[in-house]
Amino acid sequence: MKIKLFFICLMAAMFISKNADAQELGVRFGNVTGGDYAIDAVFSTAQFSRIHADLSFSSEIVGIDVLWDFIYRPIGEEAINWYVGAGPYLGLGNDFALGVAGEIGLEYRFVEIPLAVGLDWRPAFRIVDETTFGAEGFGFNIRYVFNQGSN
Repeated sequence: MKIKLFFICLMAAMFISKNADAQELGVRFGNVTGGDYAIDAVFSTAQFSRIHADLSFSSEIVGIDVLWDFIYRPIGEEAINWYVGAGPYLGLGNDFALGVAGEIGLEYRFVEIPLAVGLDWRPAFRIVDETTFGAEGFGFNIRYVFNQGSN
């Protein structure tokens, strides 16, 4: 049932993001707010910044992360980015969670195919329902790049 719900949400997110001109849409595997996998989307806000959003699932909670990233490219290299950012996260389910997450990551955007892969780390500071800090938020992203020629 969880897999069906995940794919239904993935298809809905692809439809919504295509109509909203999302730049990238895919999945994230690893520790996220709501479980071990998430629908992962990137929306450009400027040449060197973006919104990095995740919708994650588990049997107990649905998580939403919305992070504002700043992108850094090595001189002369368009395919490799590293980024750092922060933003709020929300967990809804058996347990309520509200907090702030940071992010630092490295990604590679393939030139010949519309695909981006990346690794990131997301330490998180939970503020509401209890106050905790977690540093175990490592993840692997794989995303389809829309309109690759225009980015």
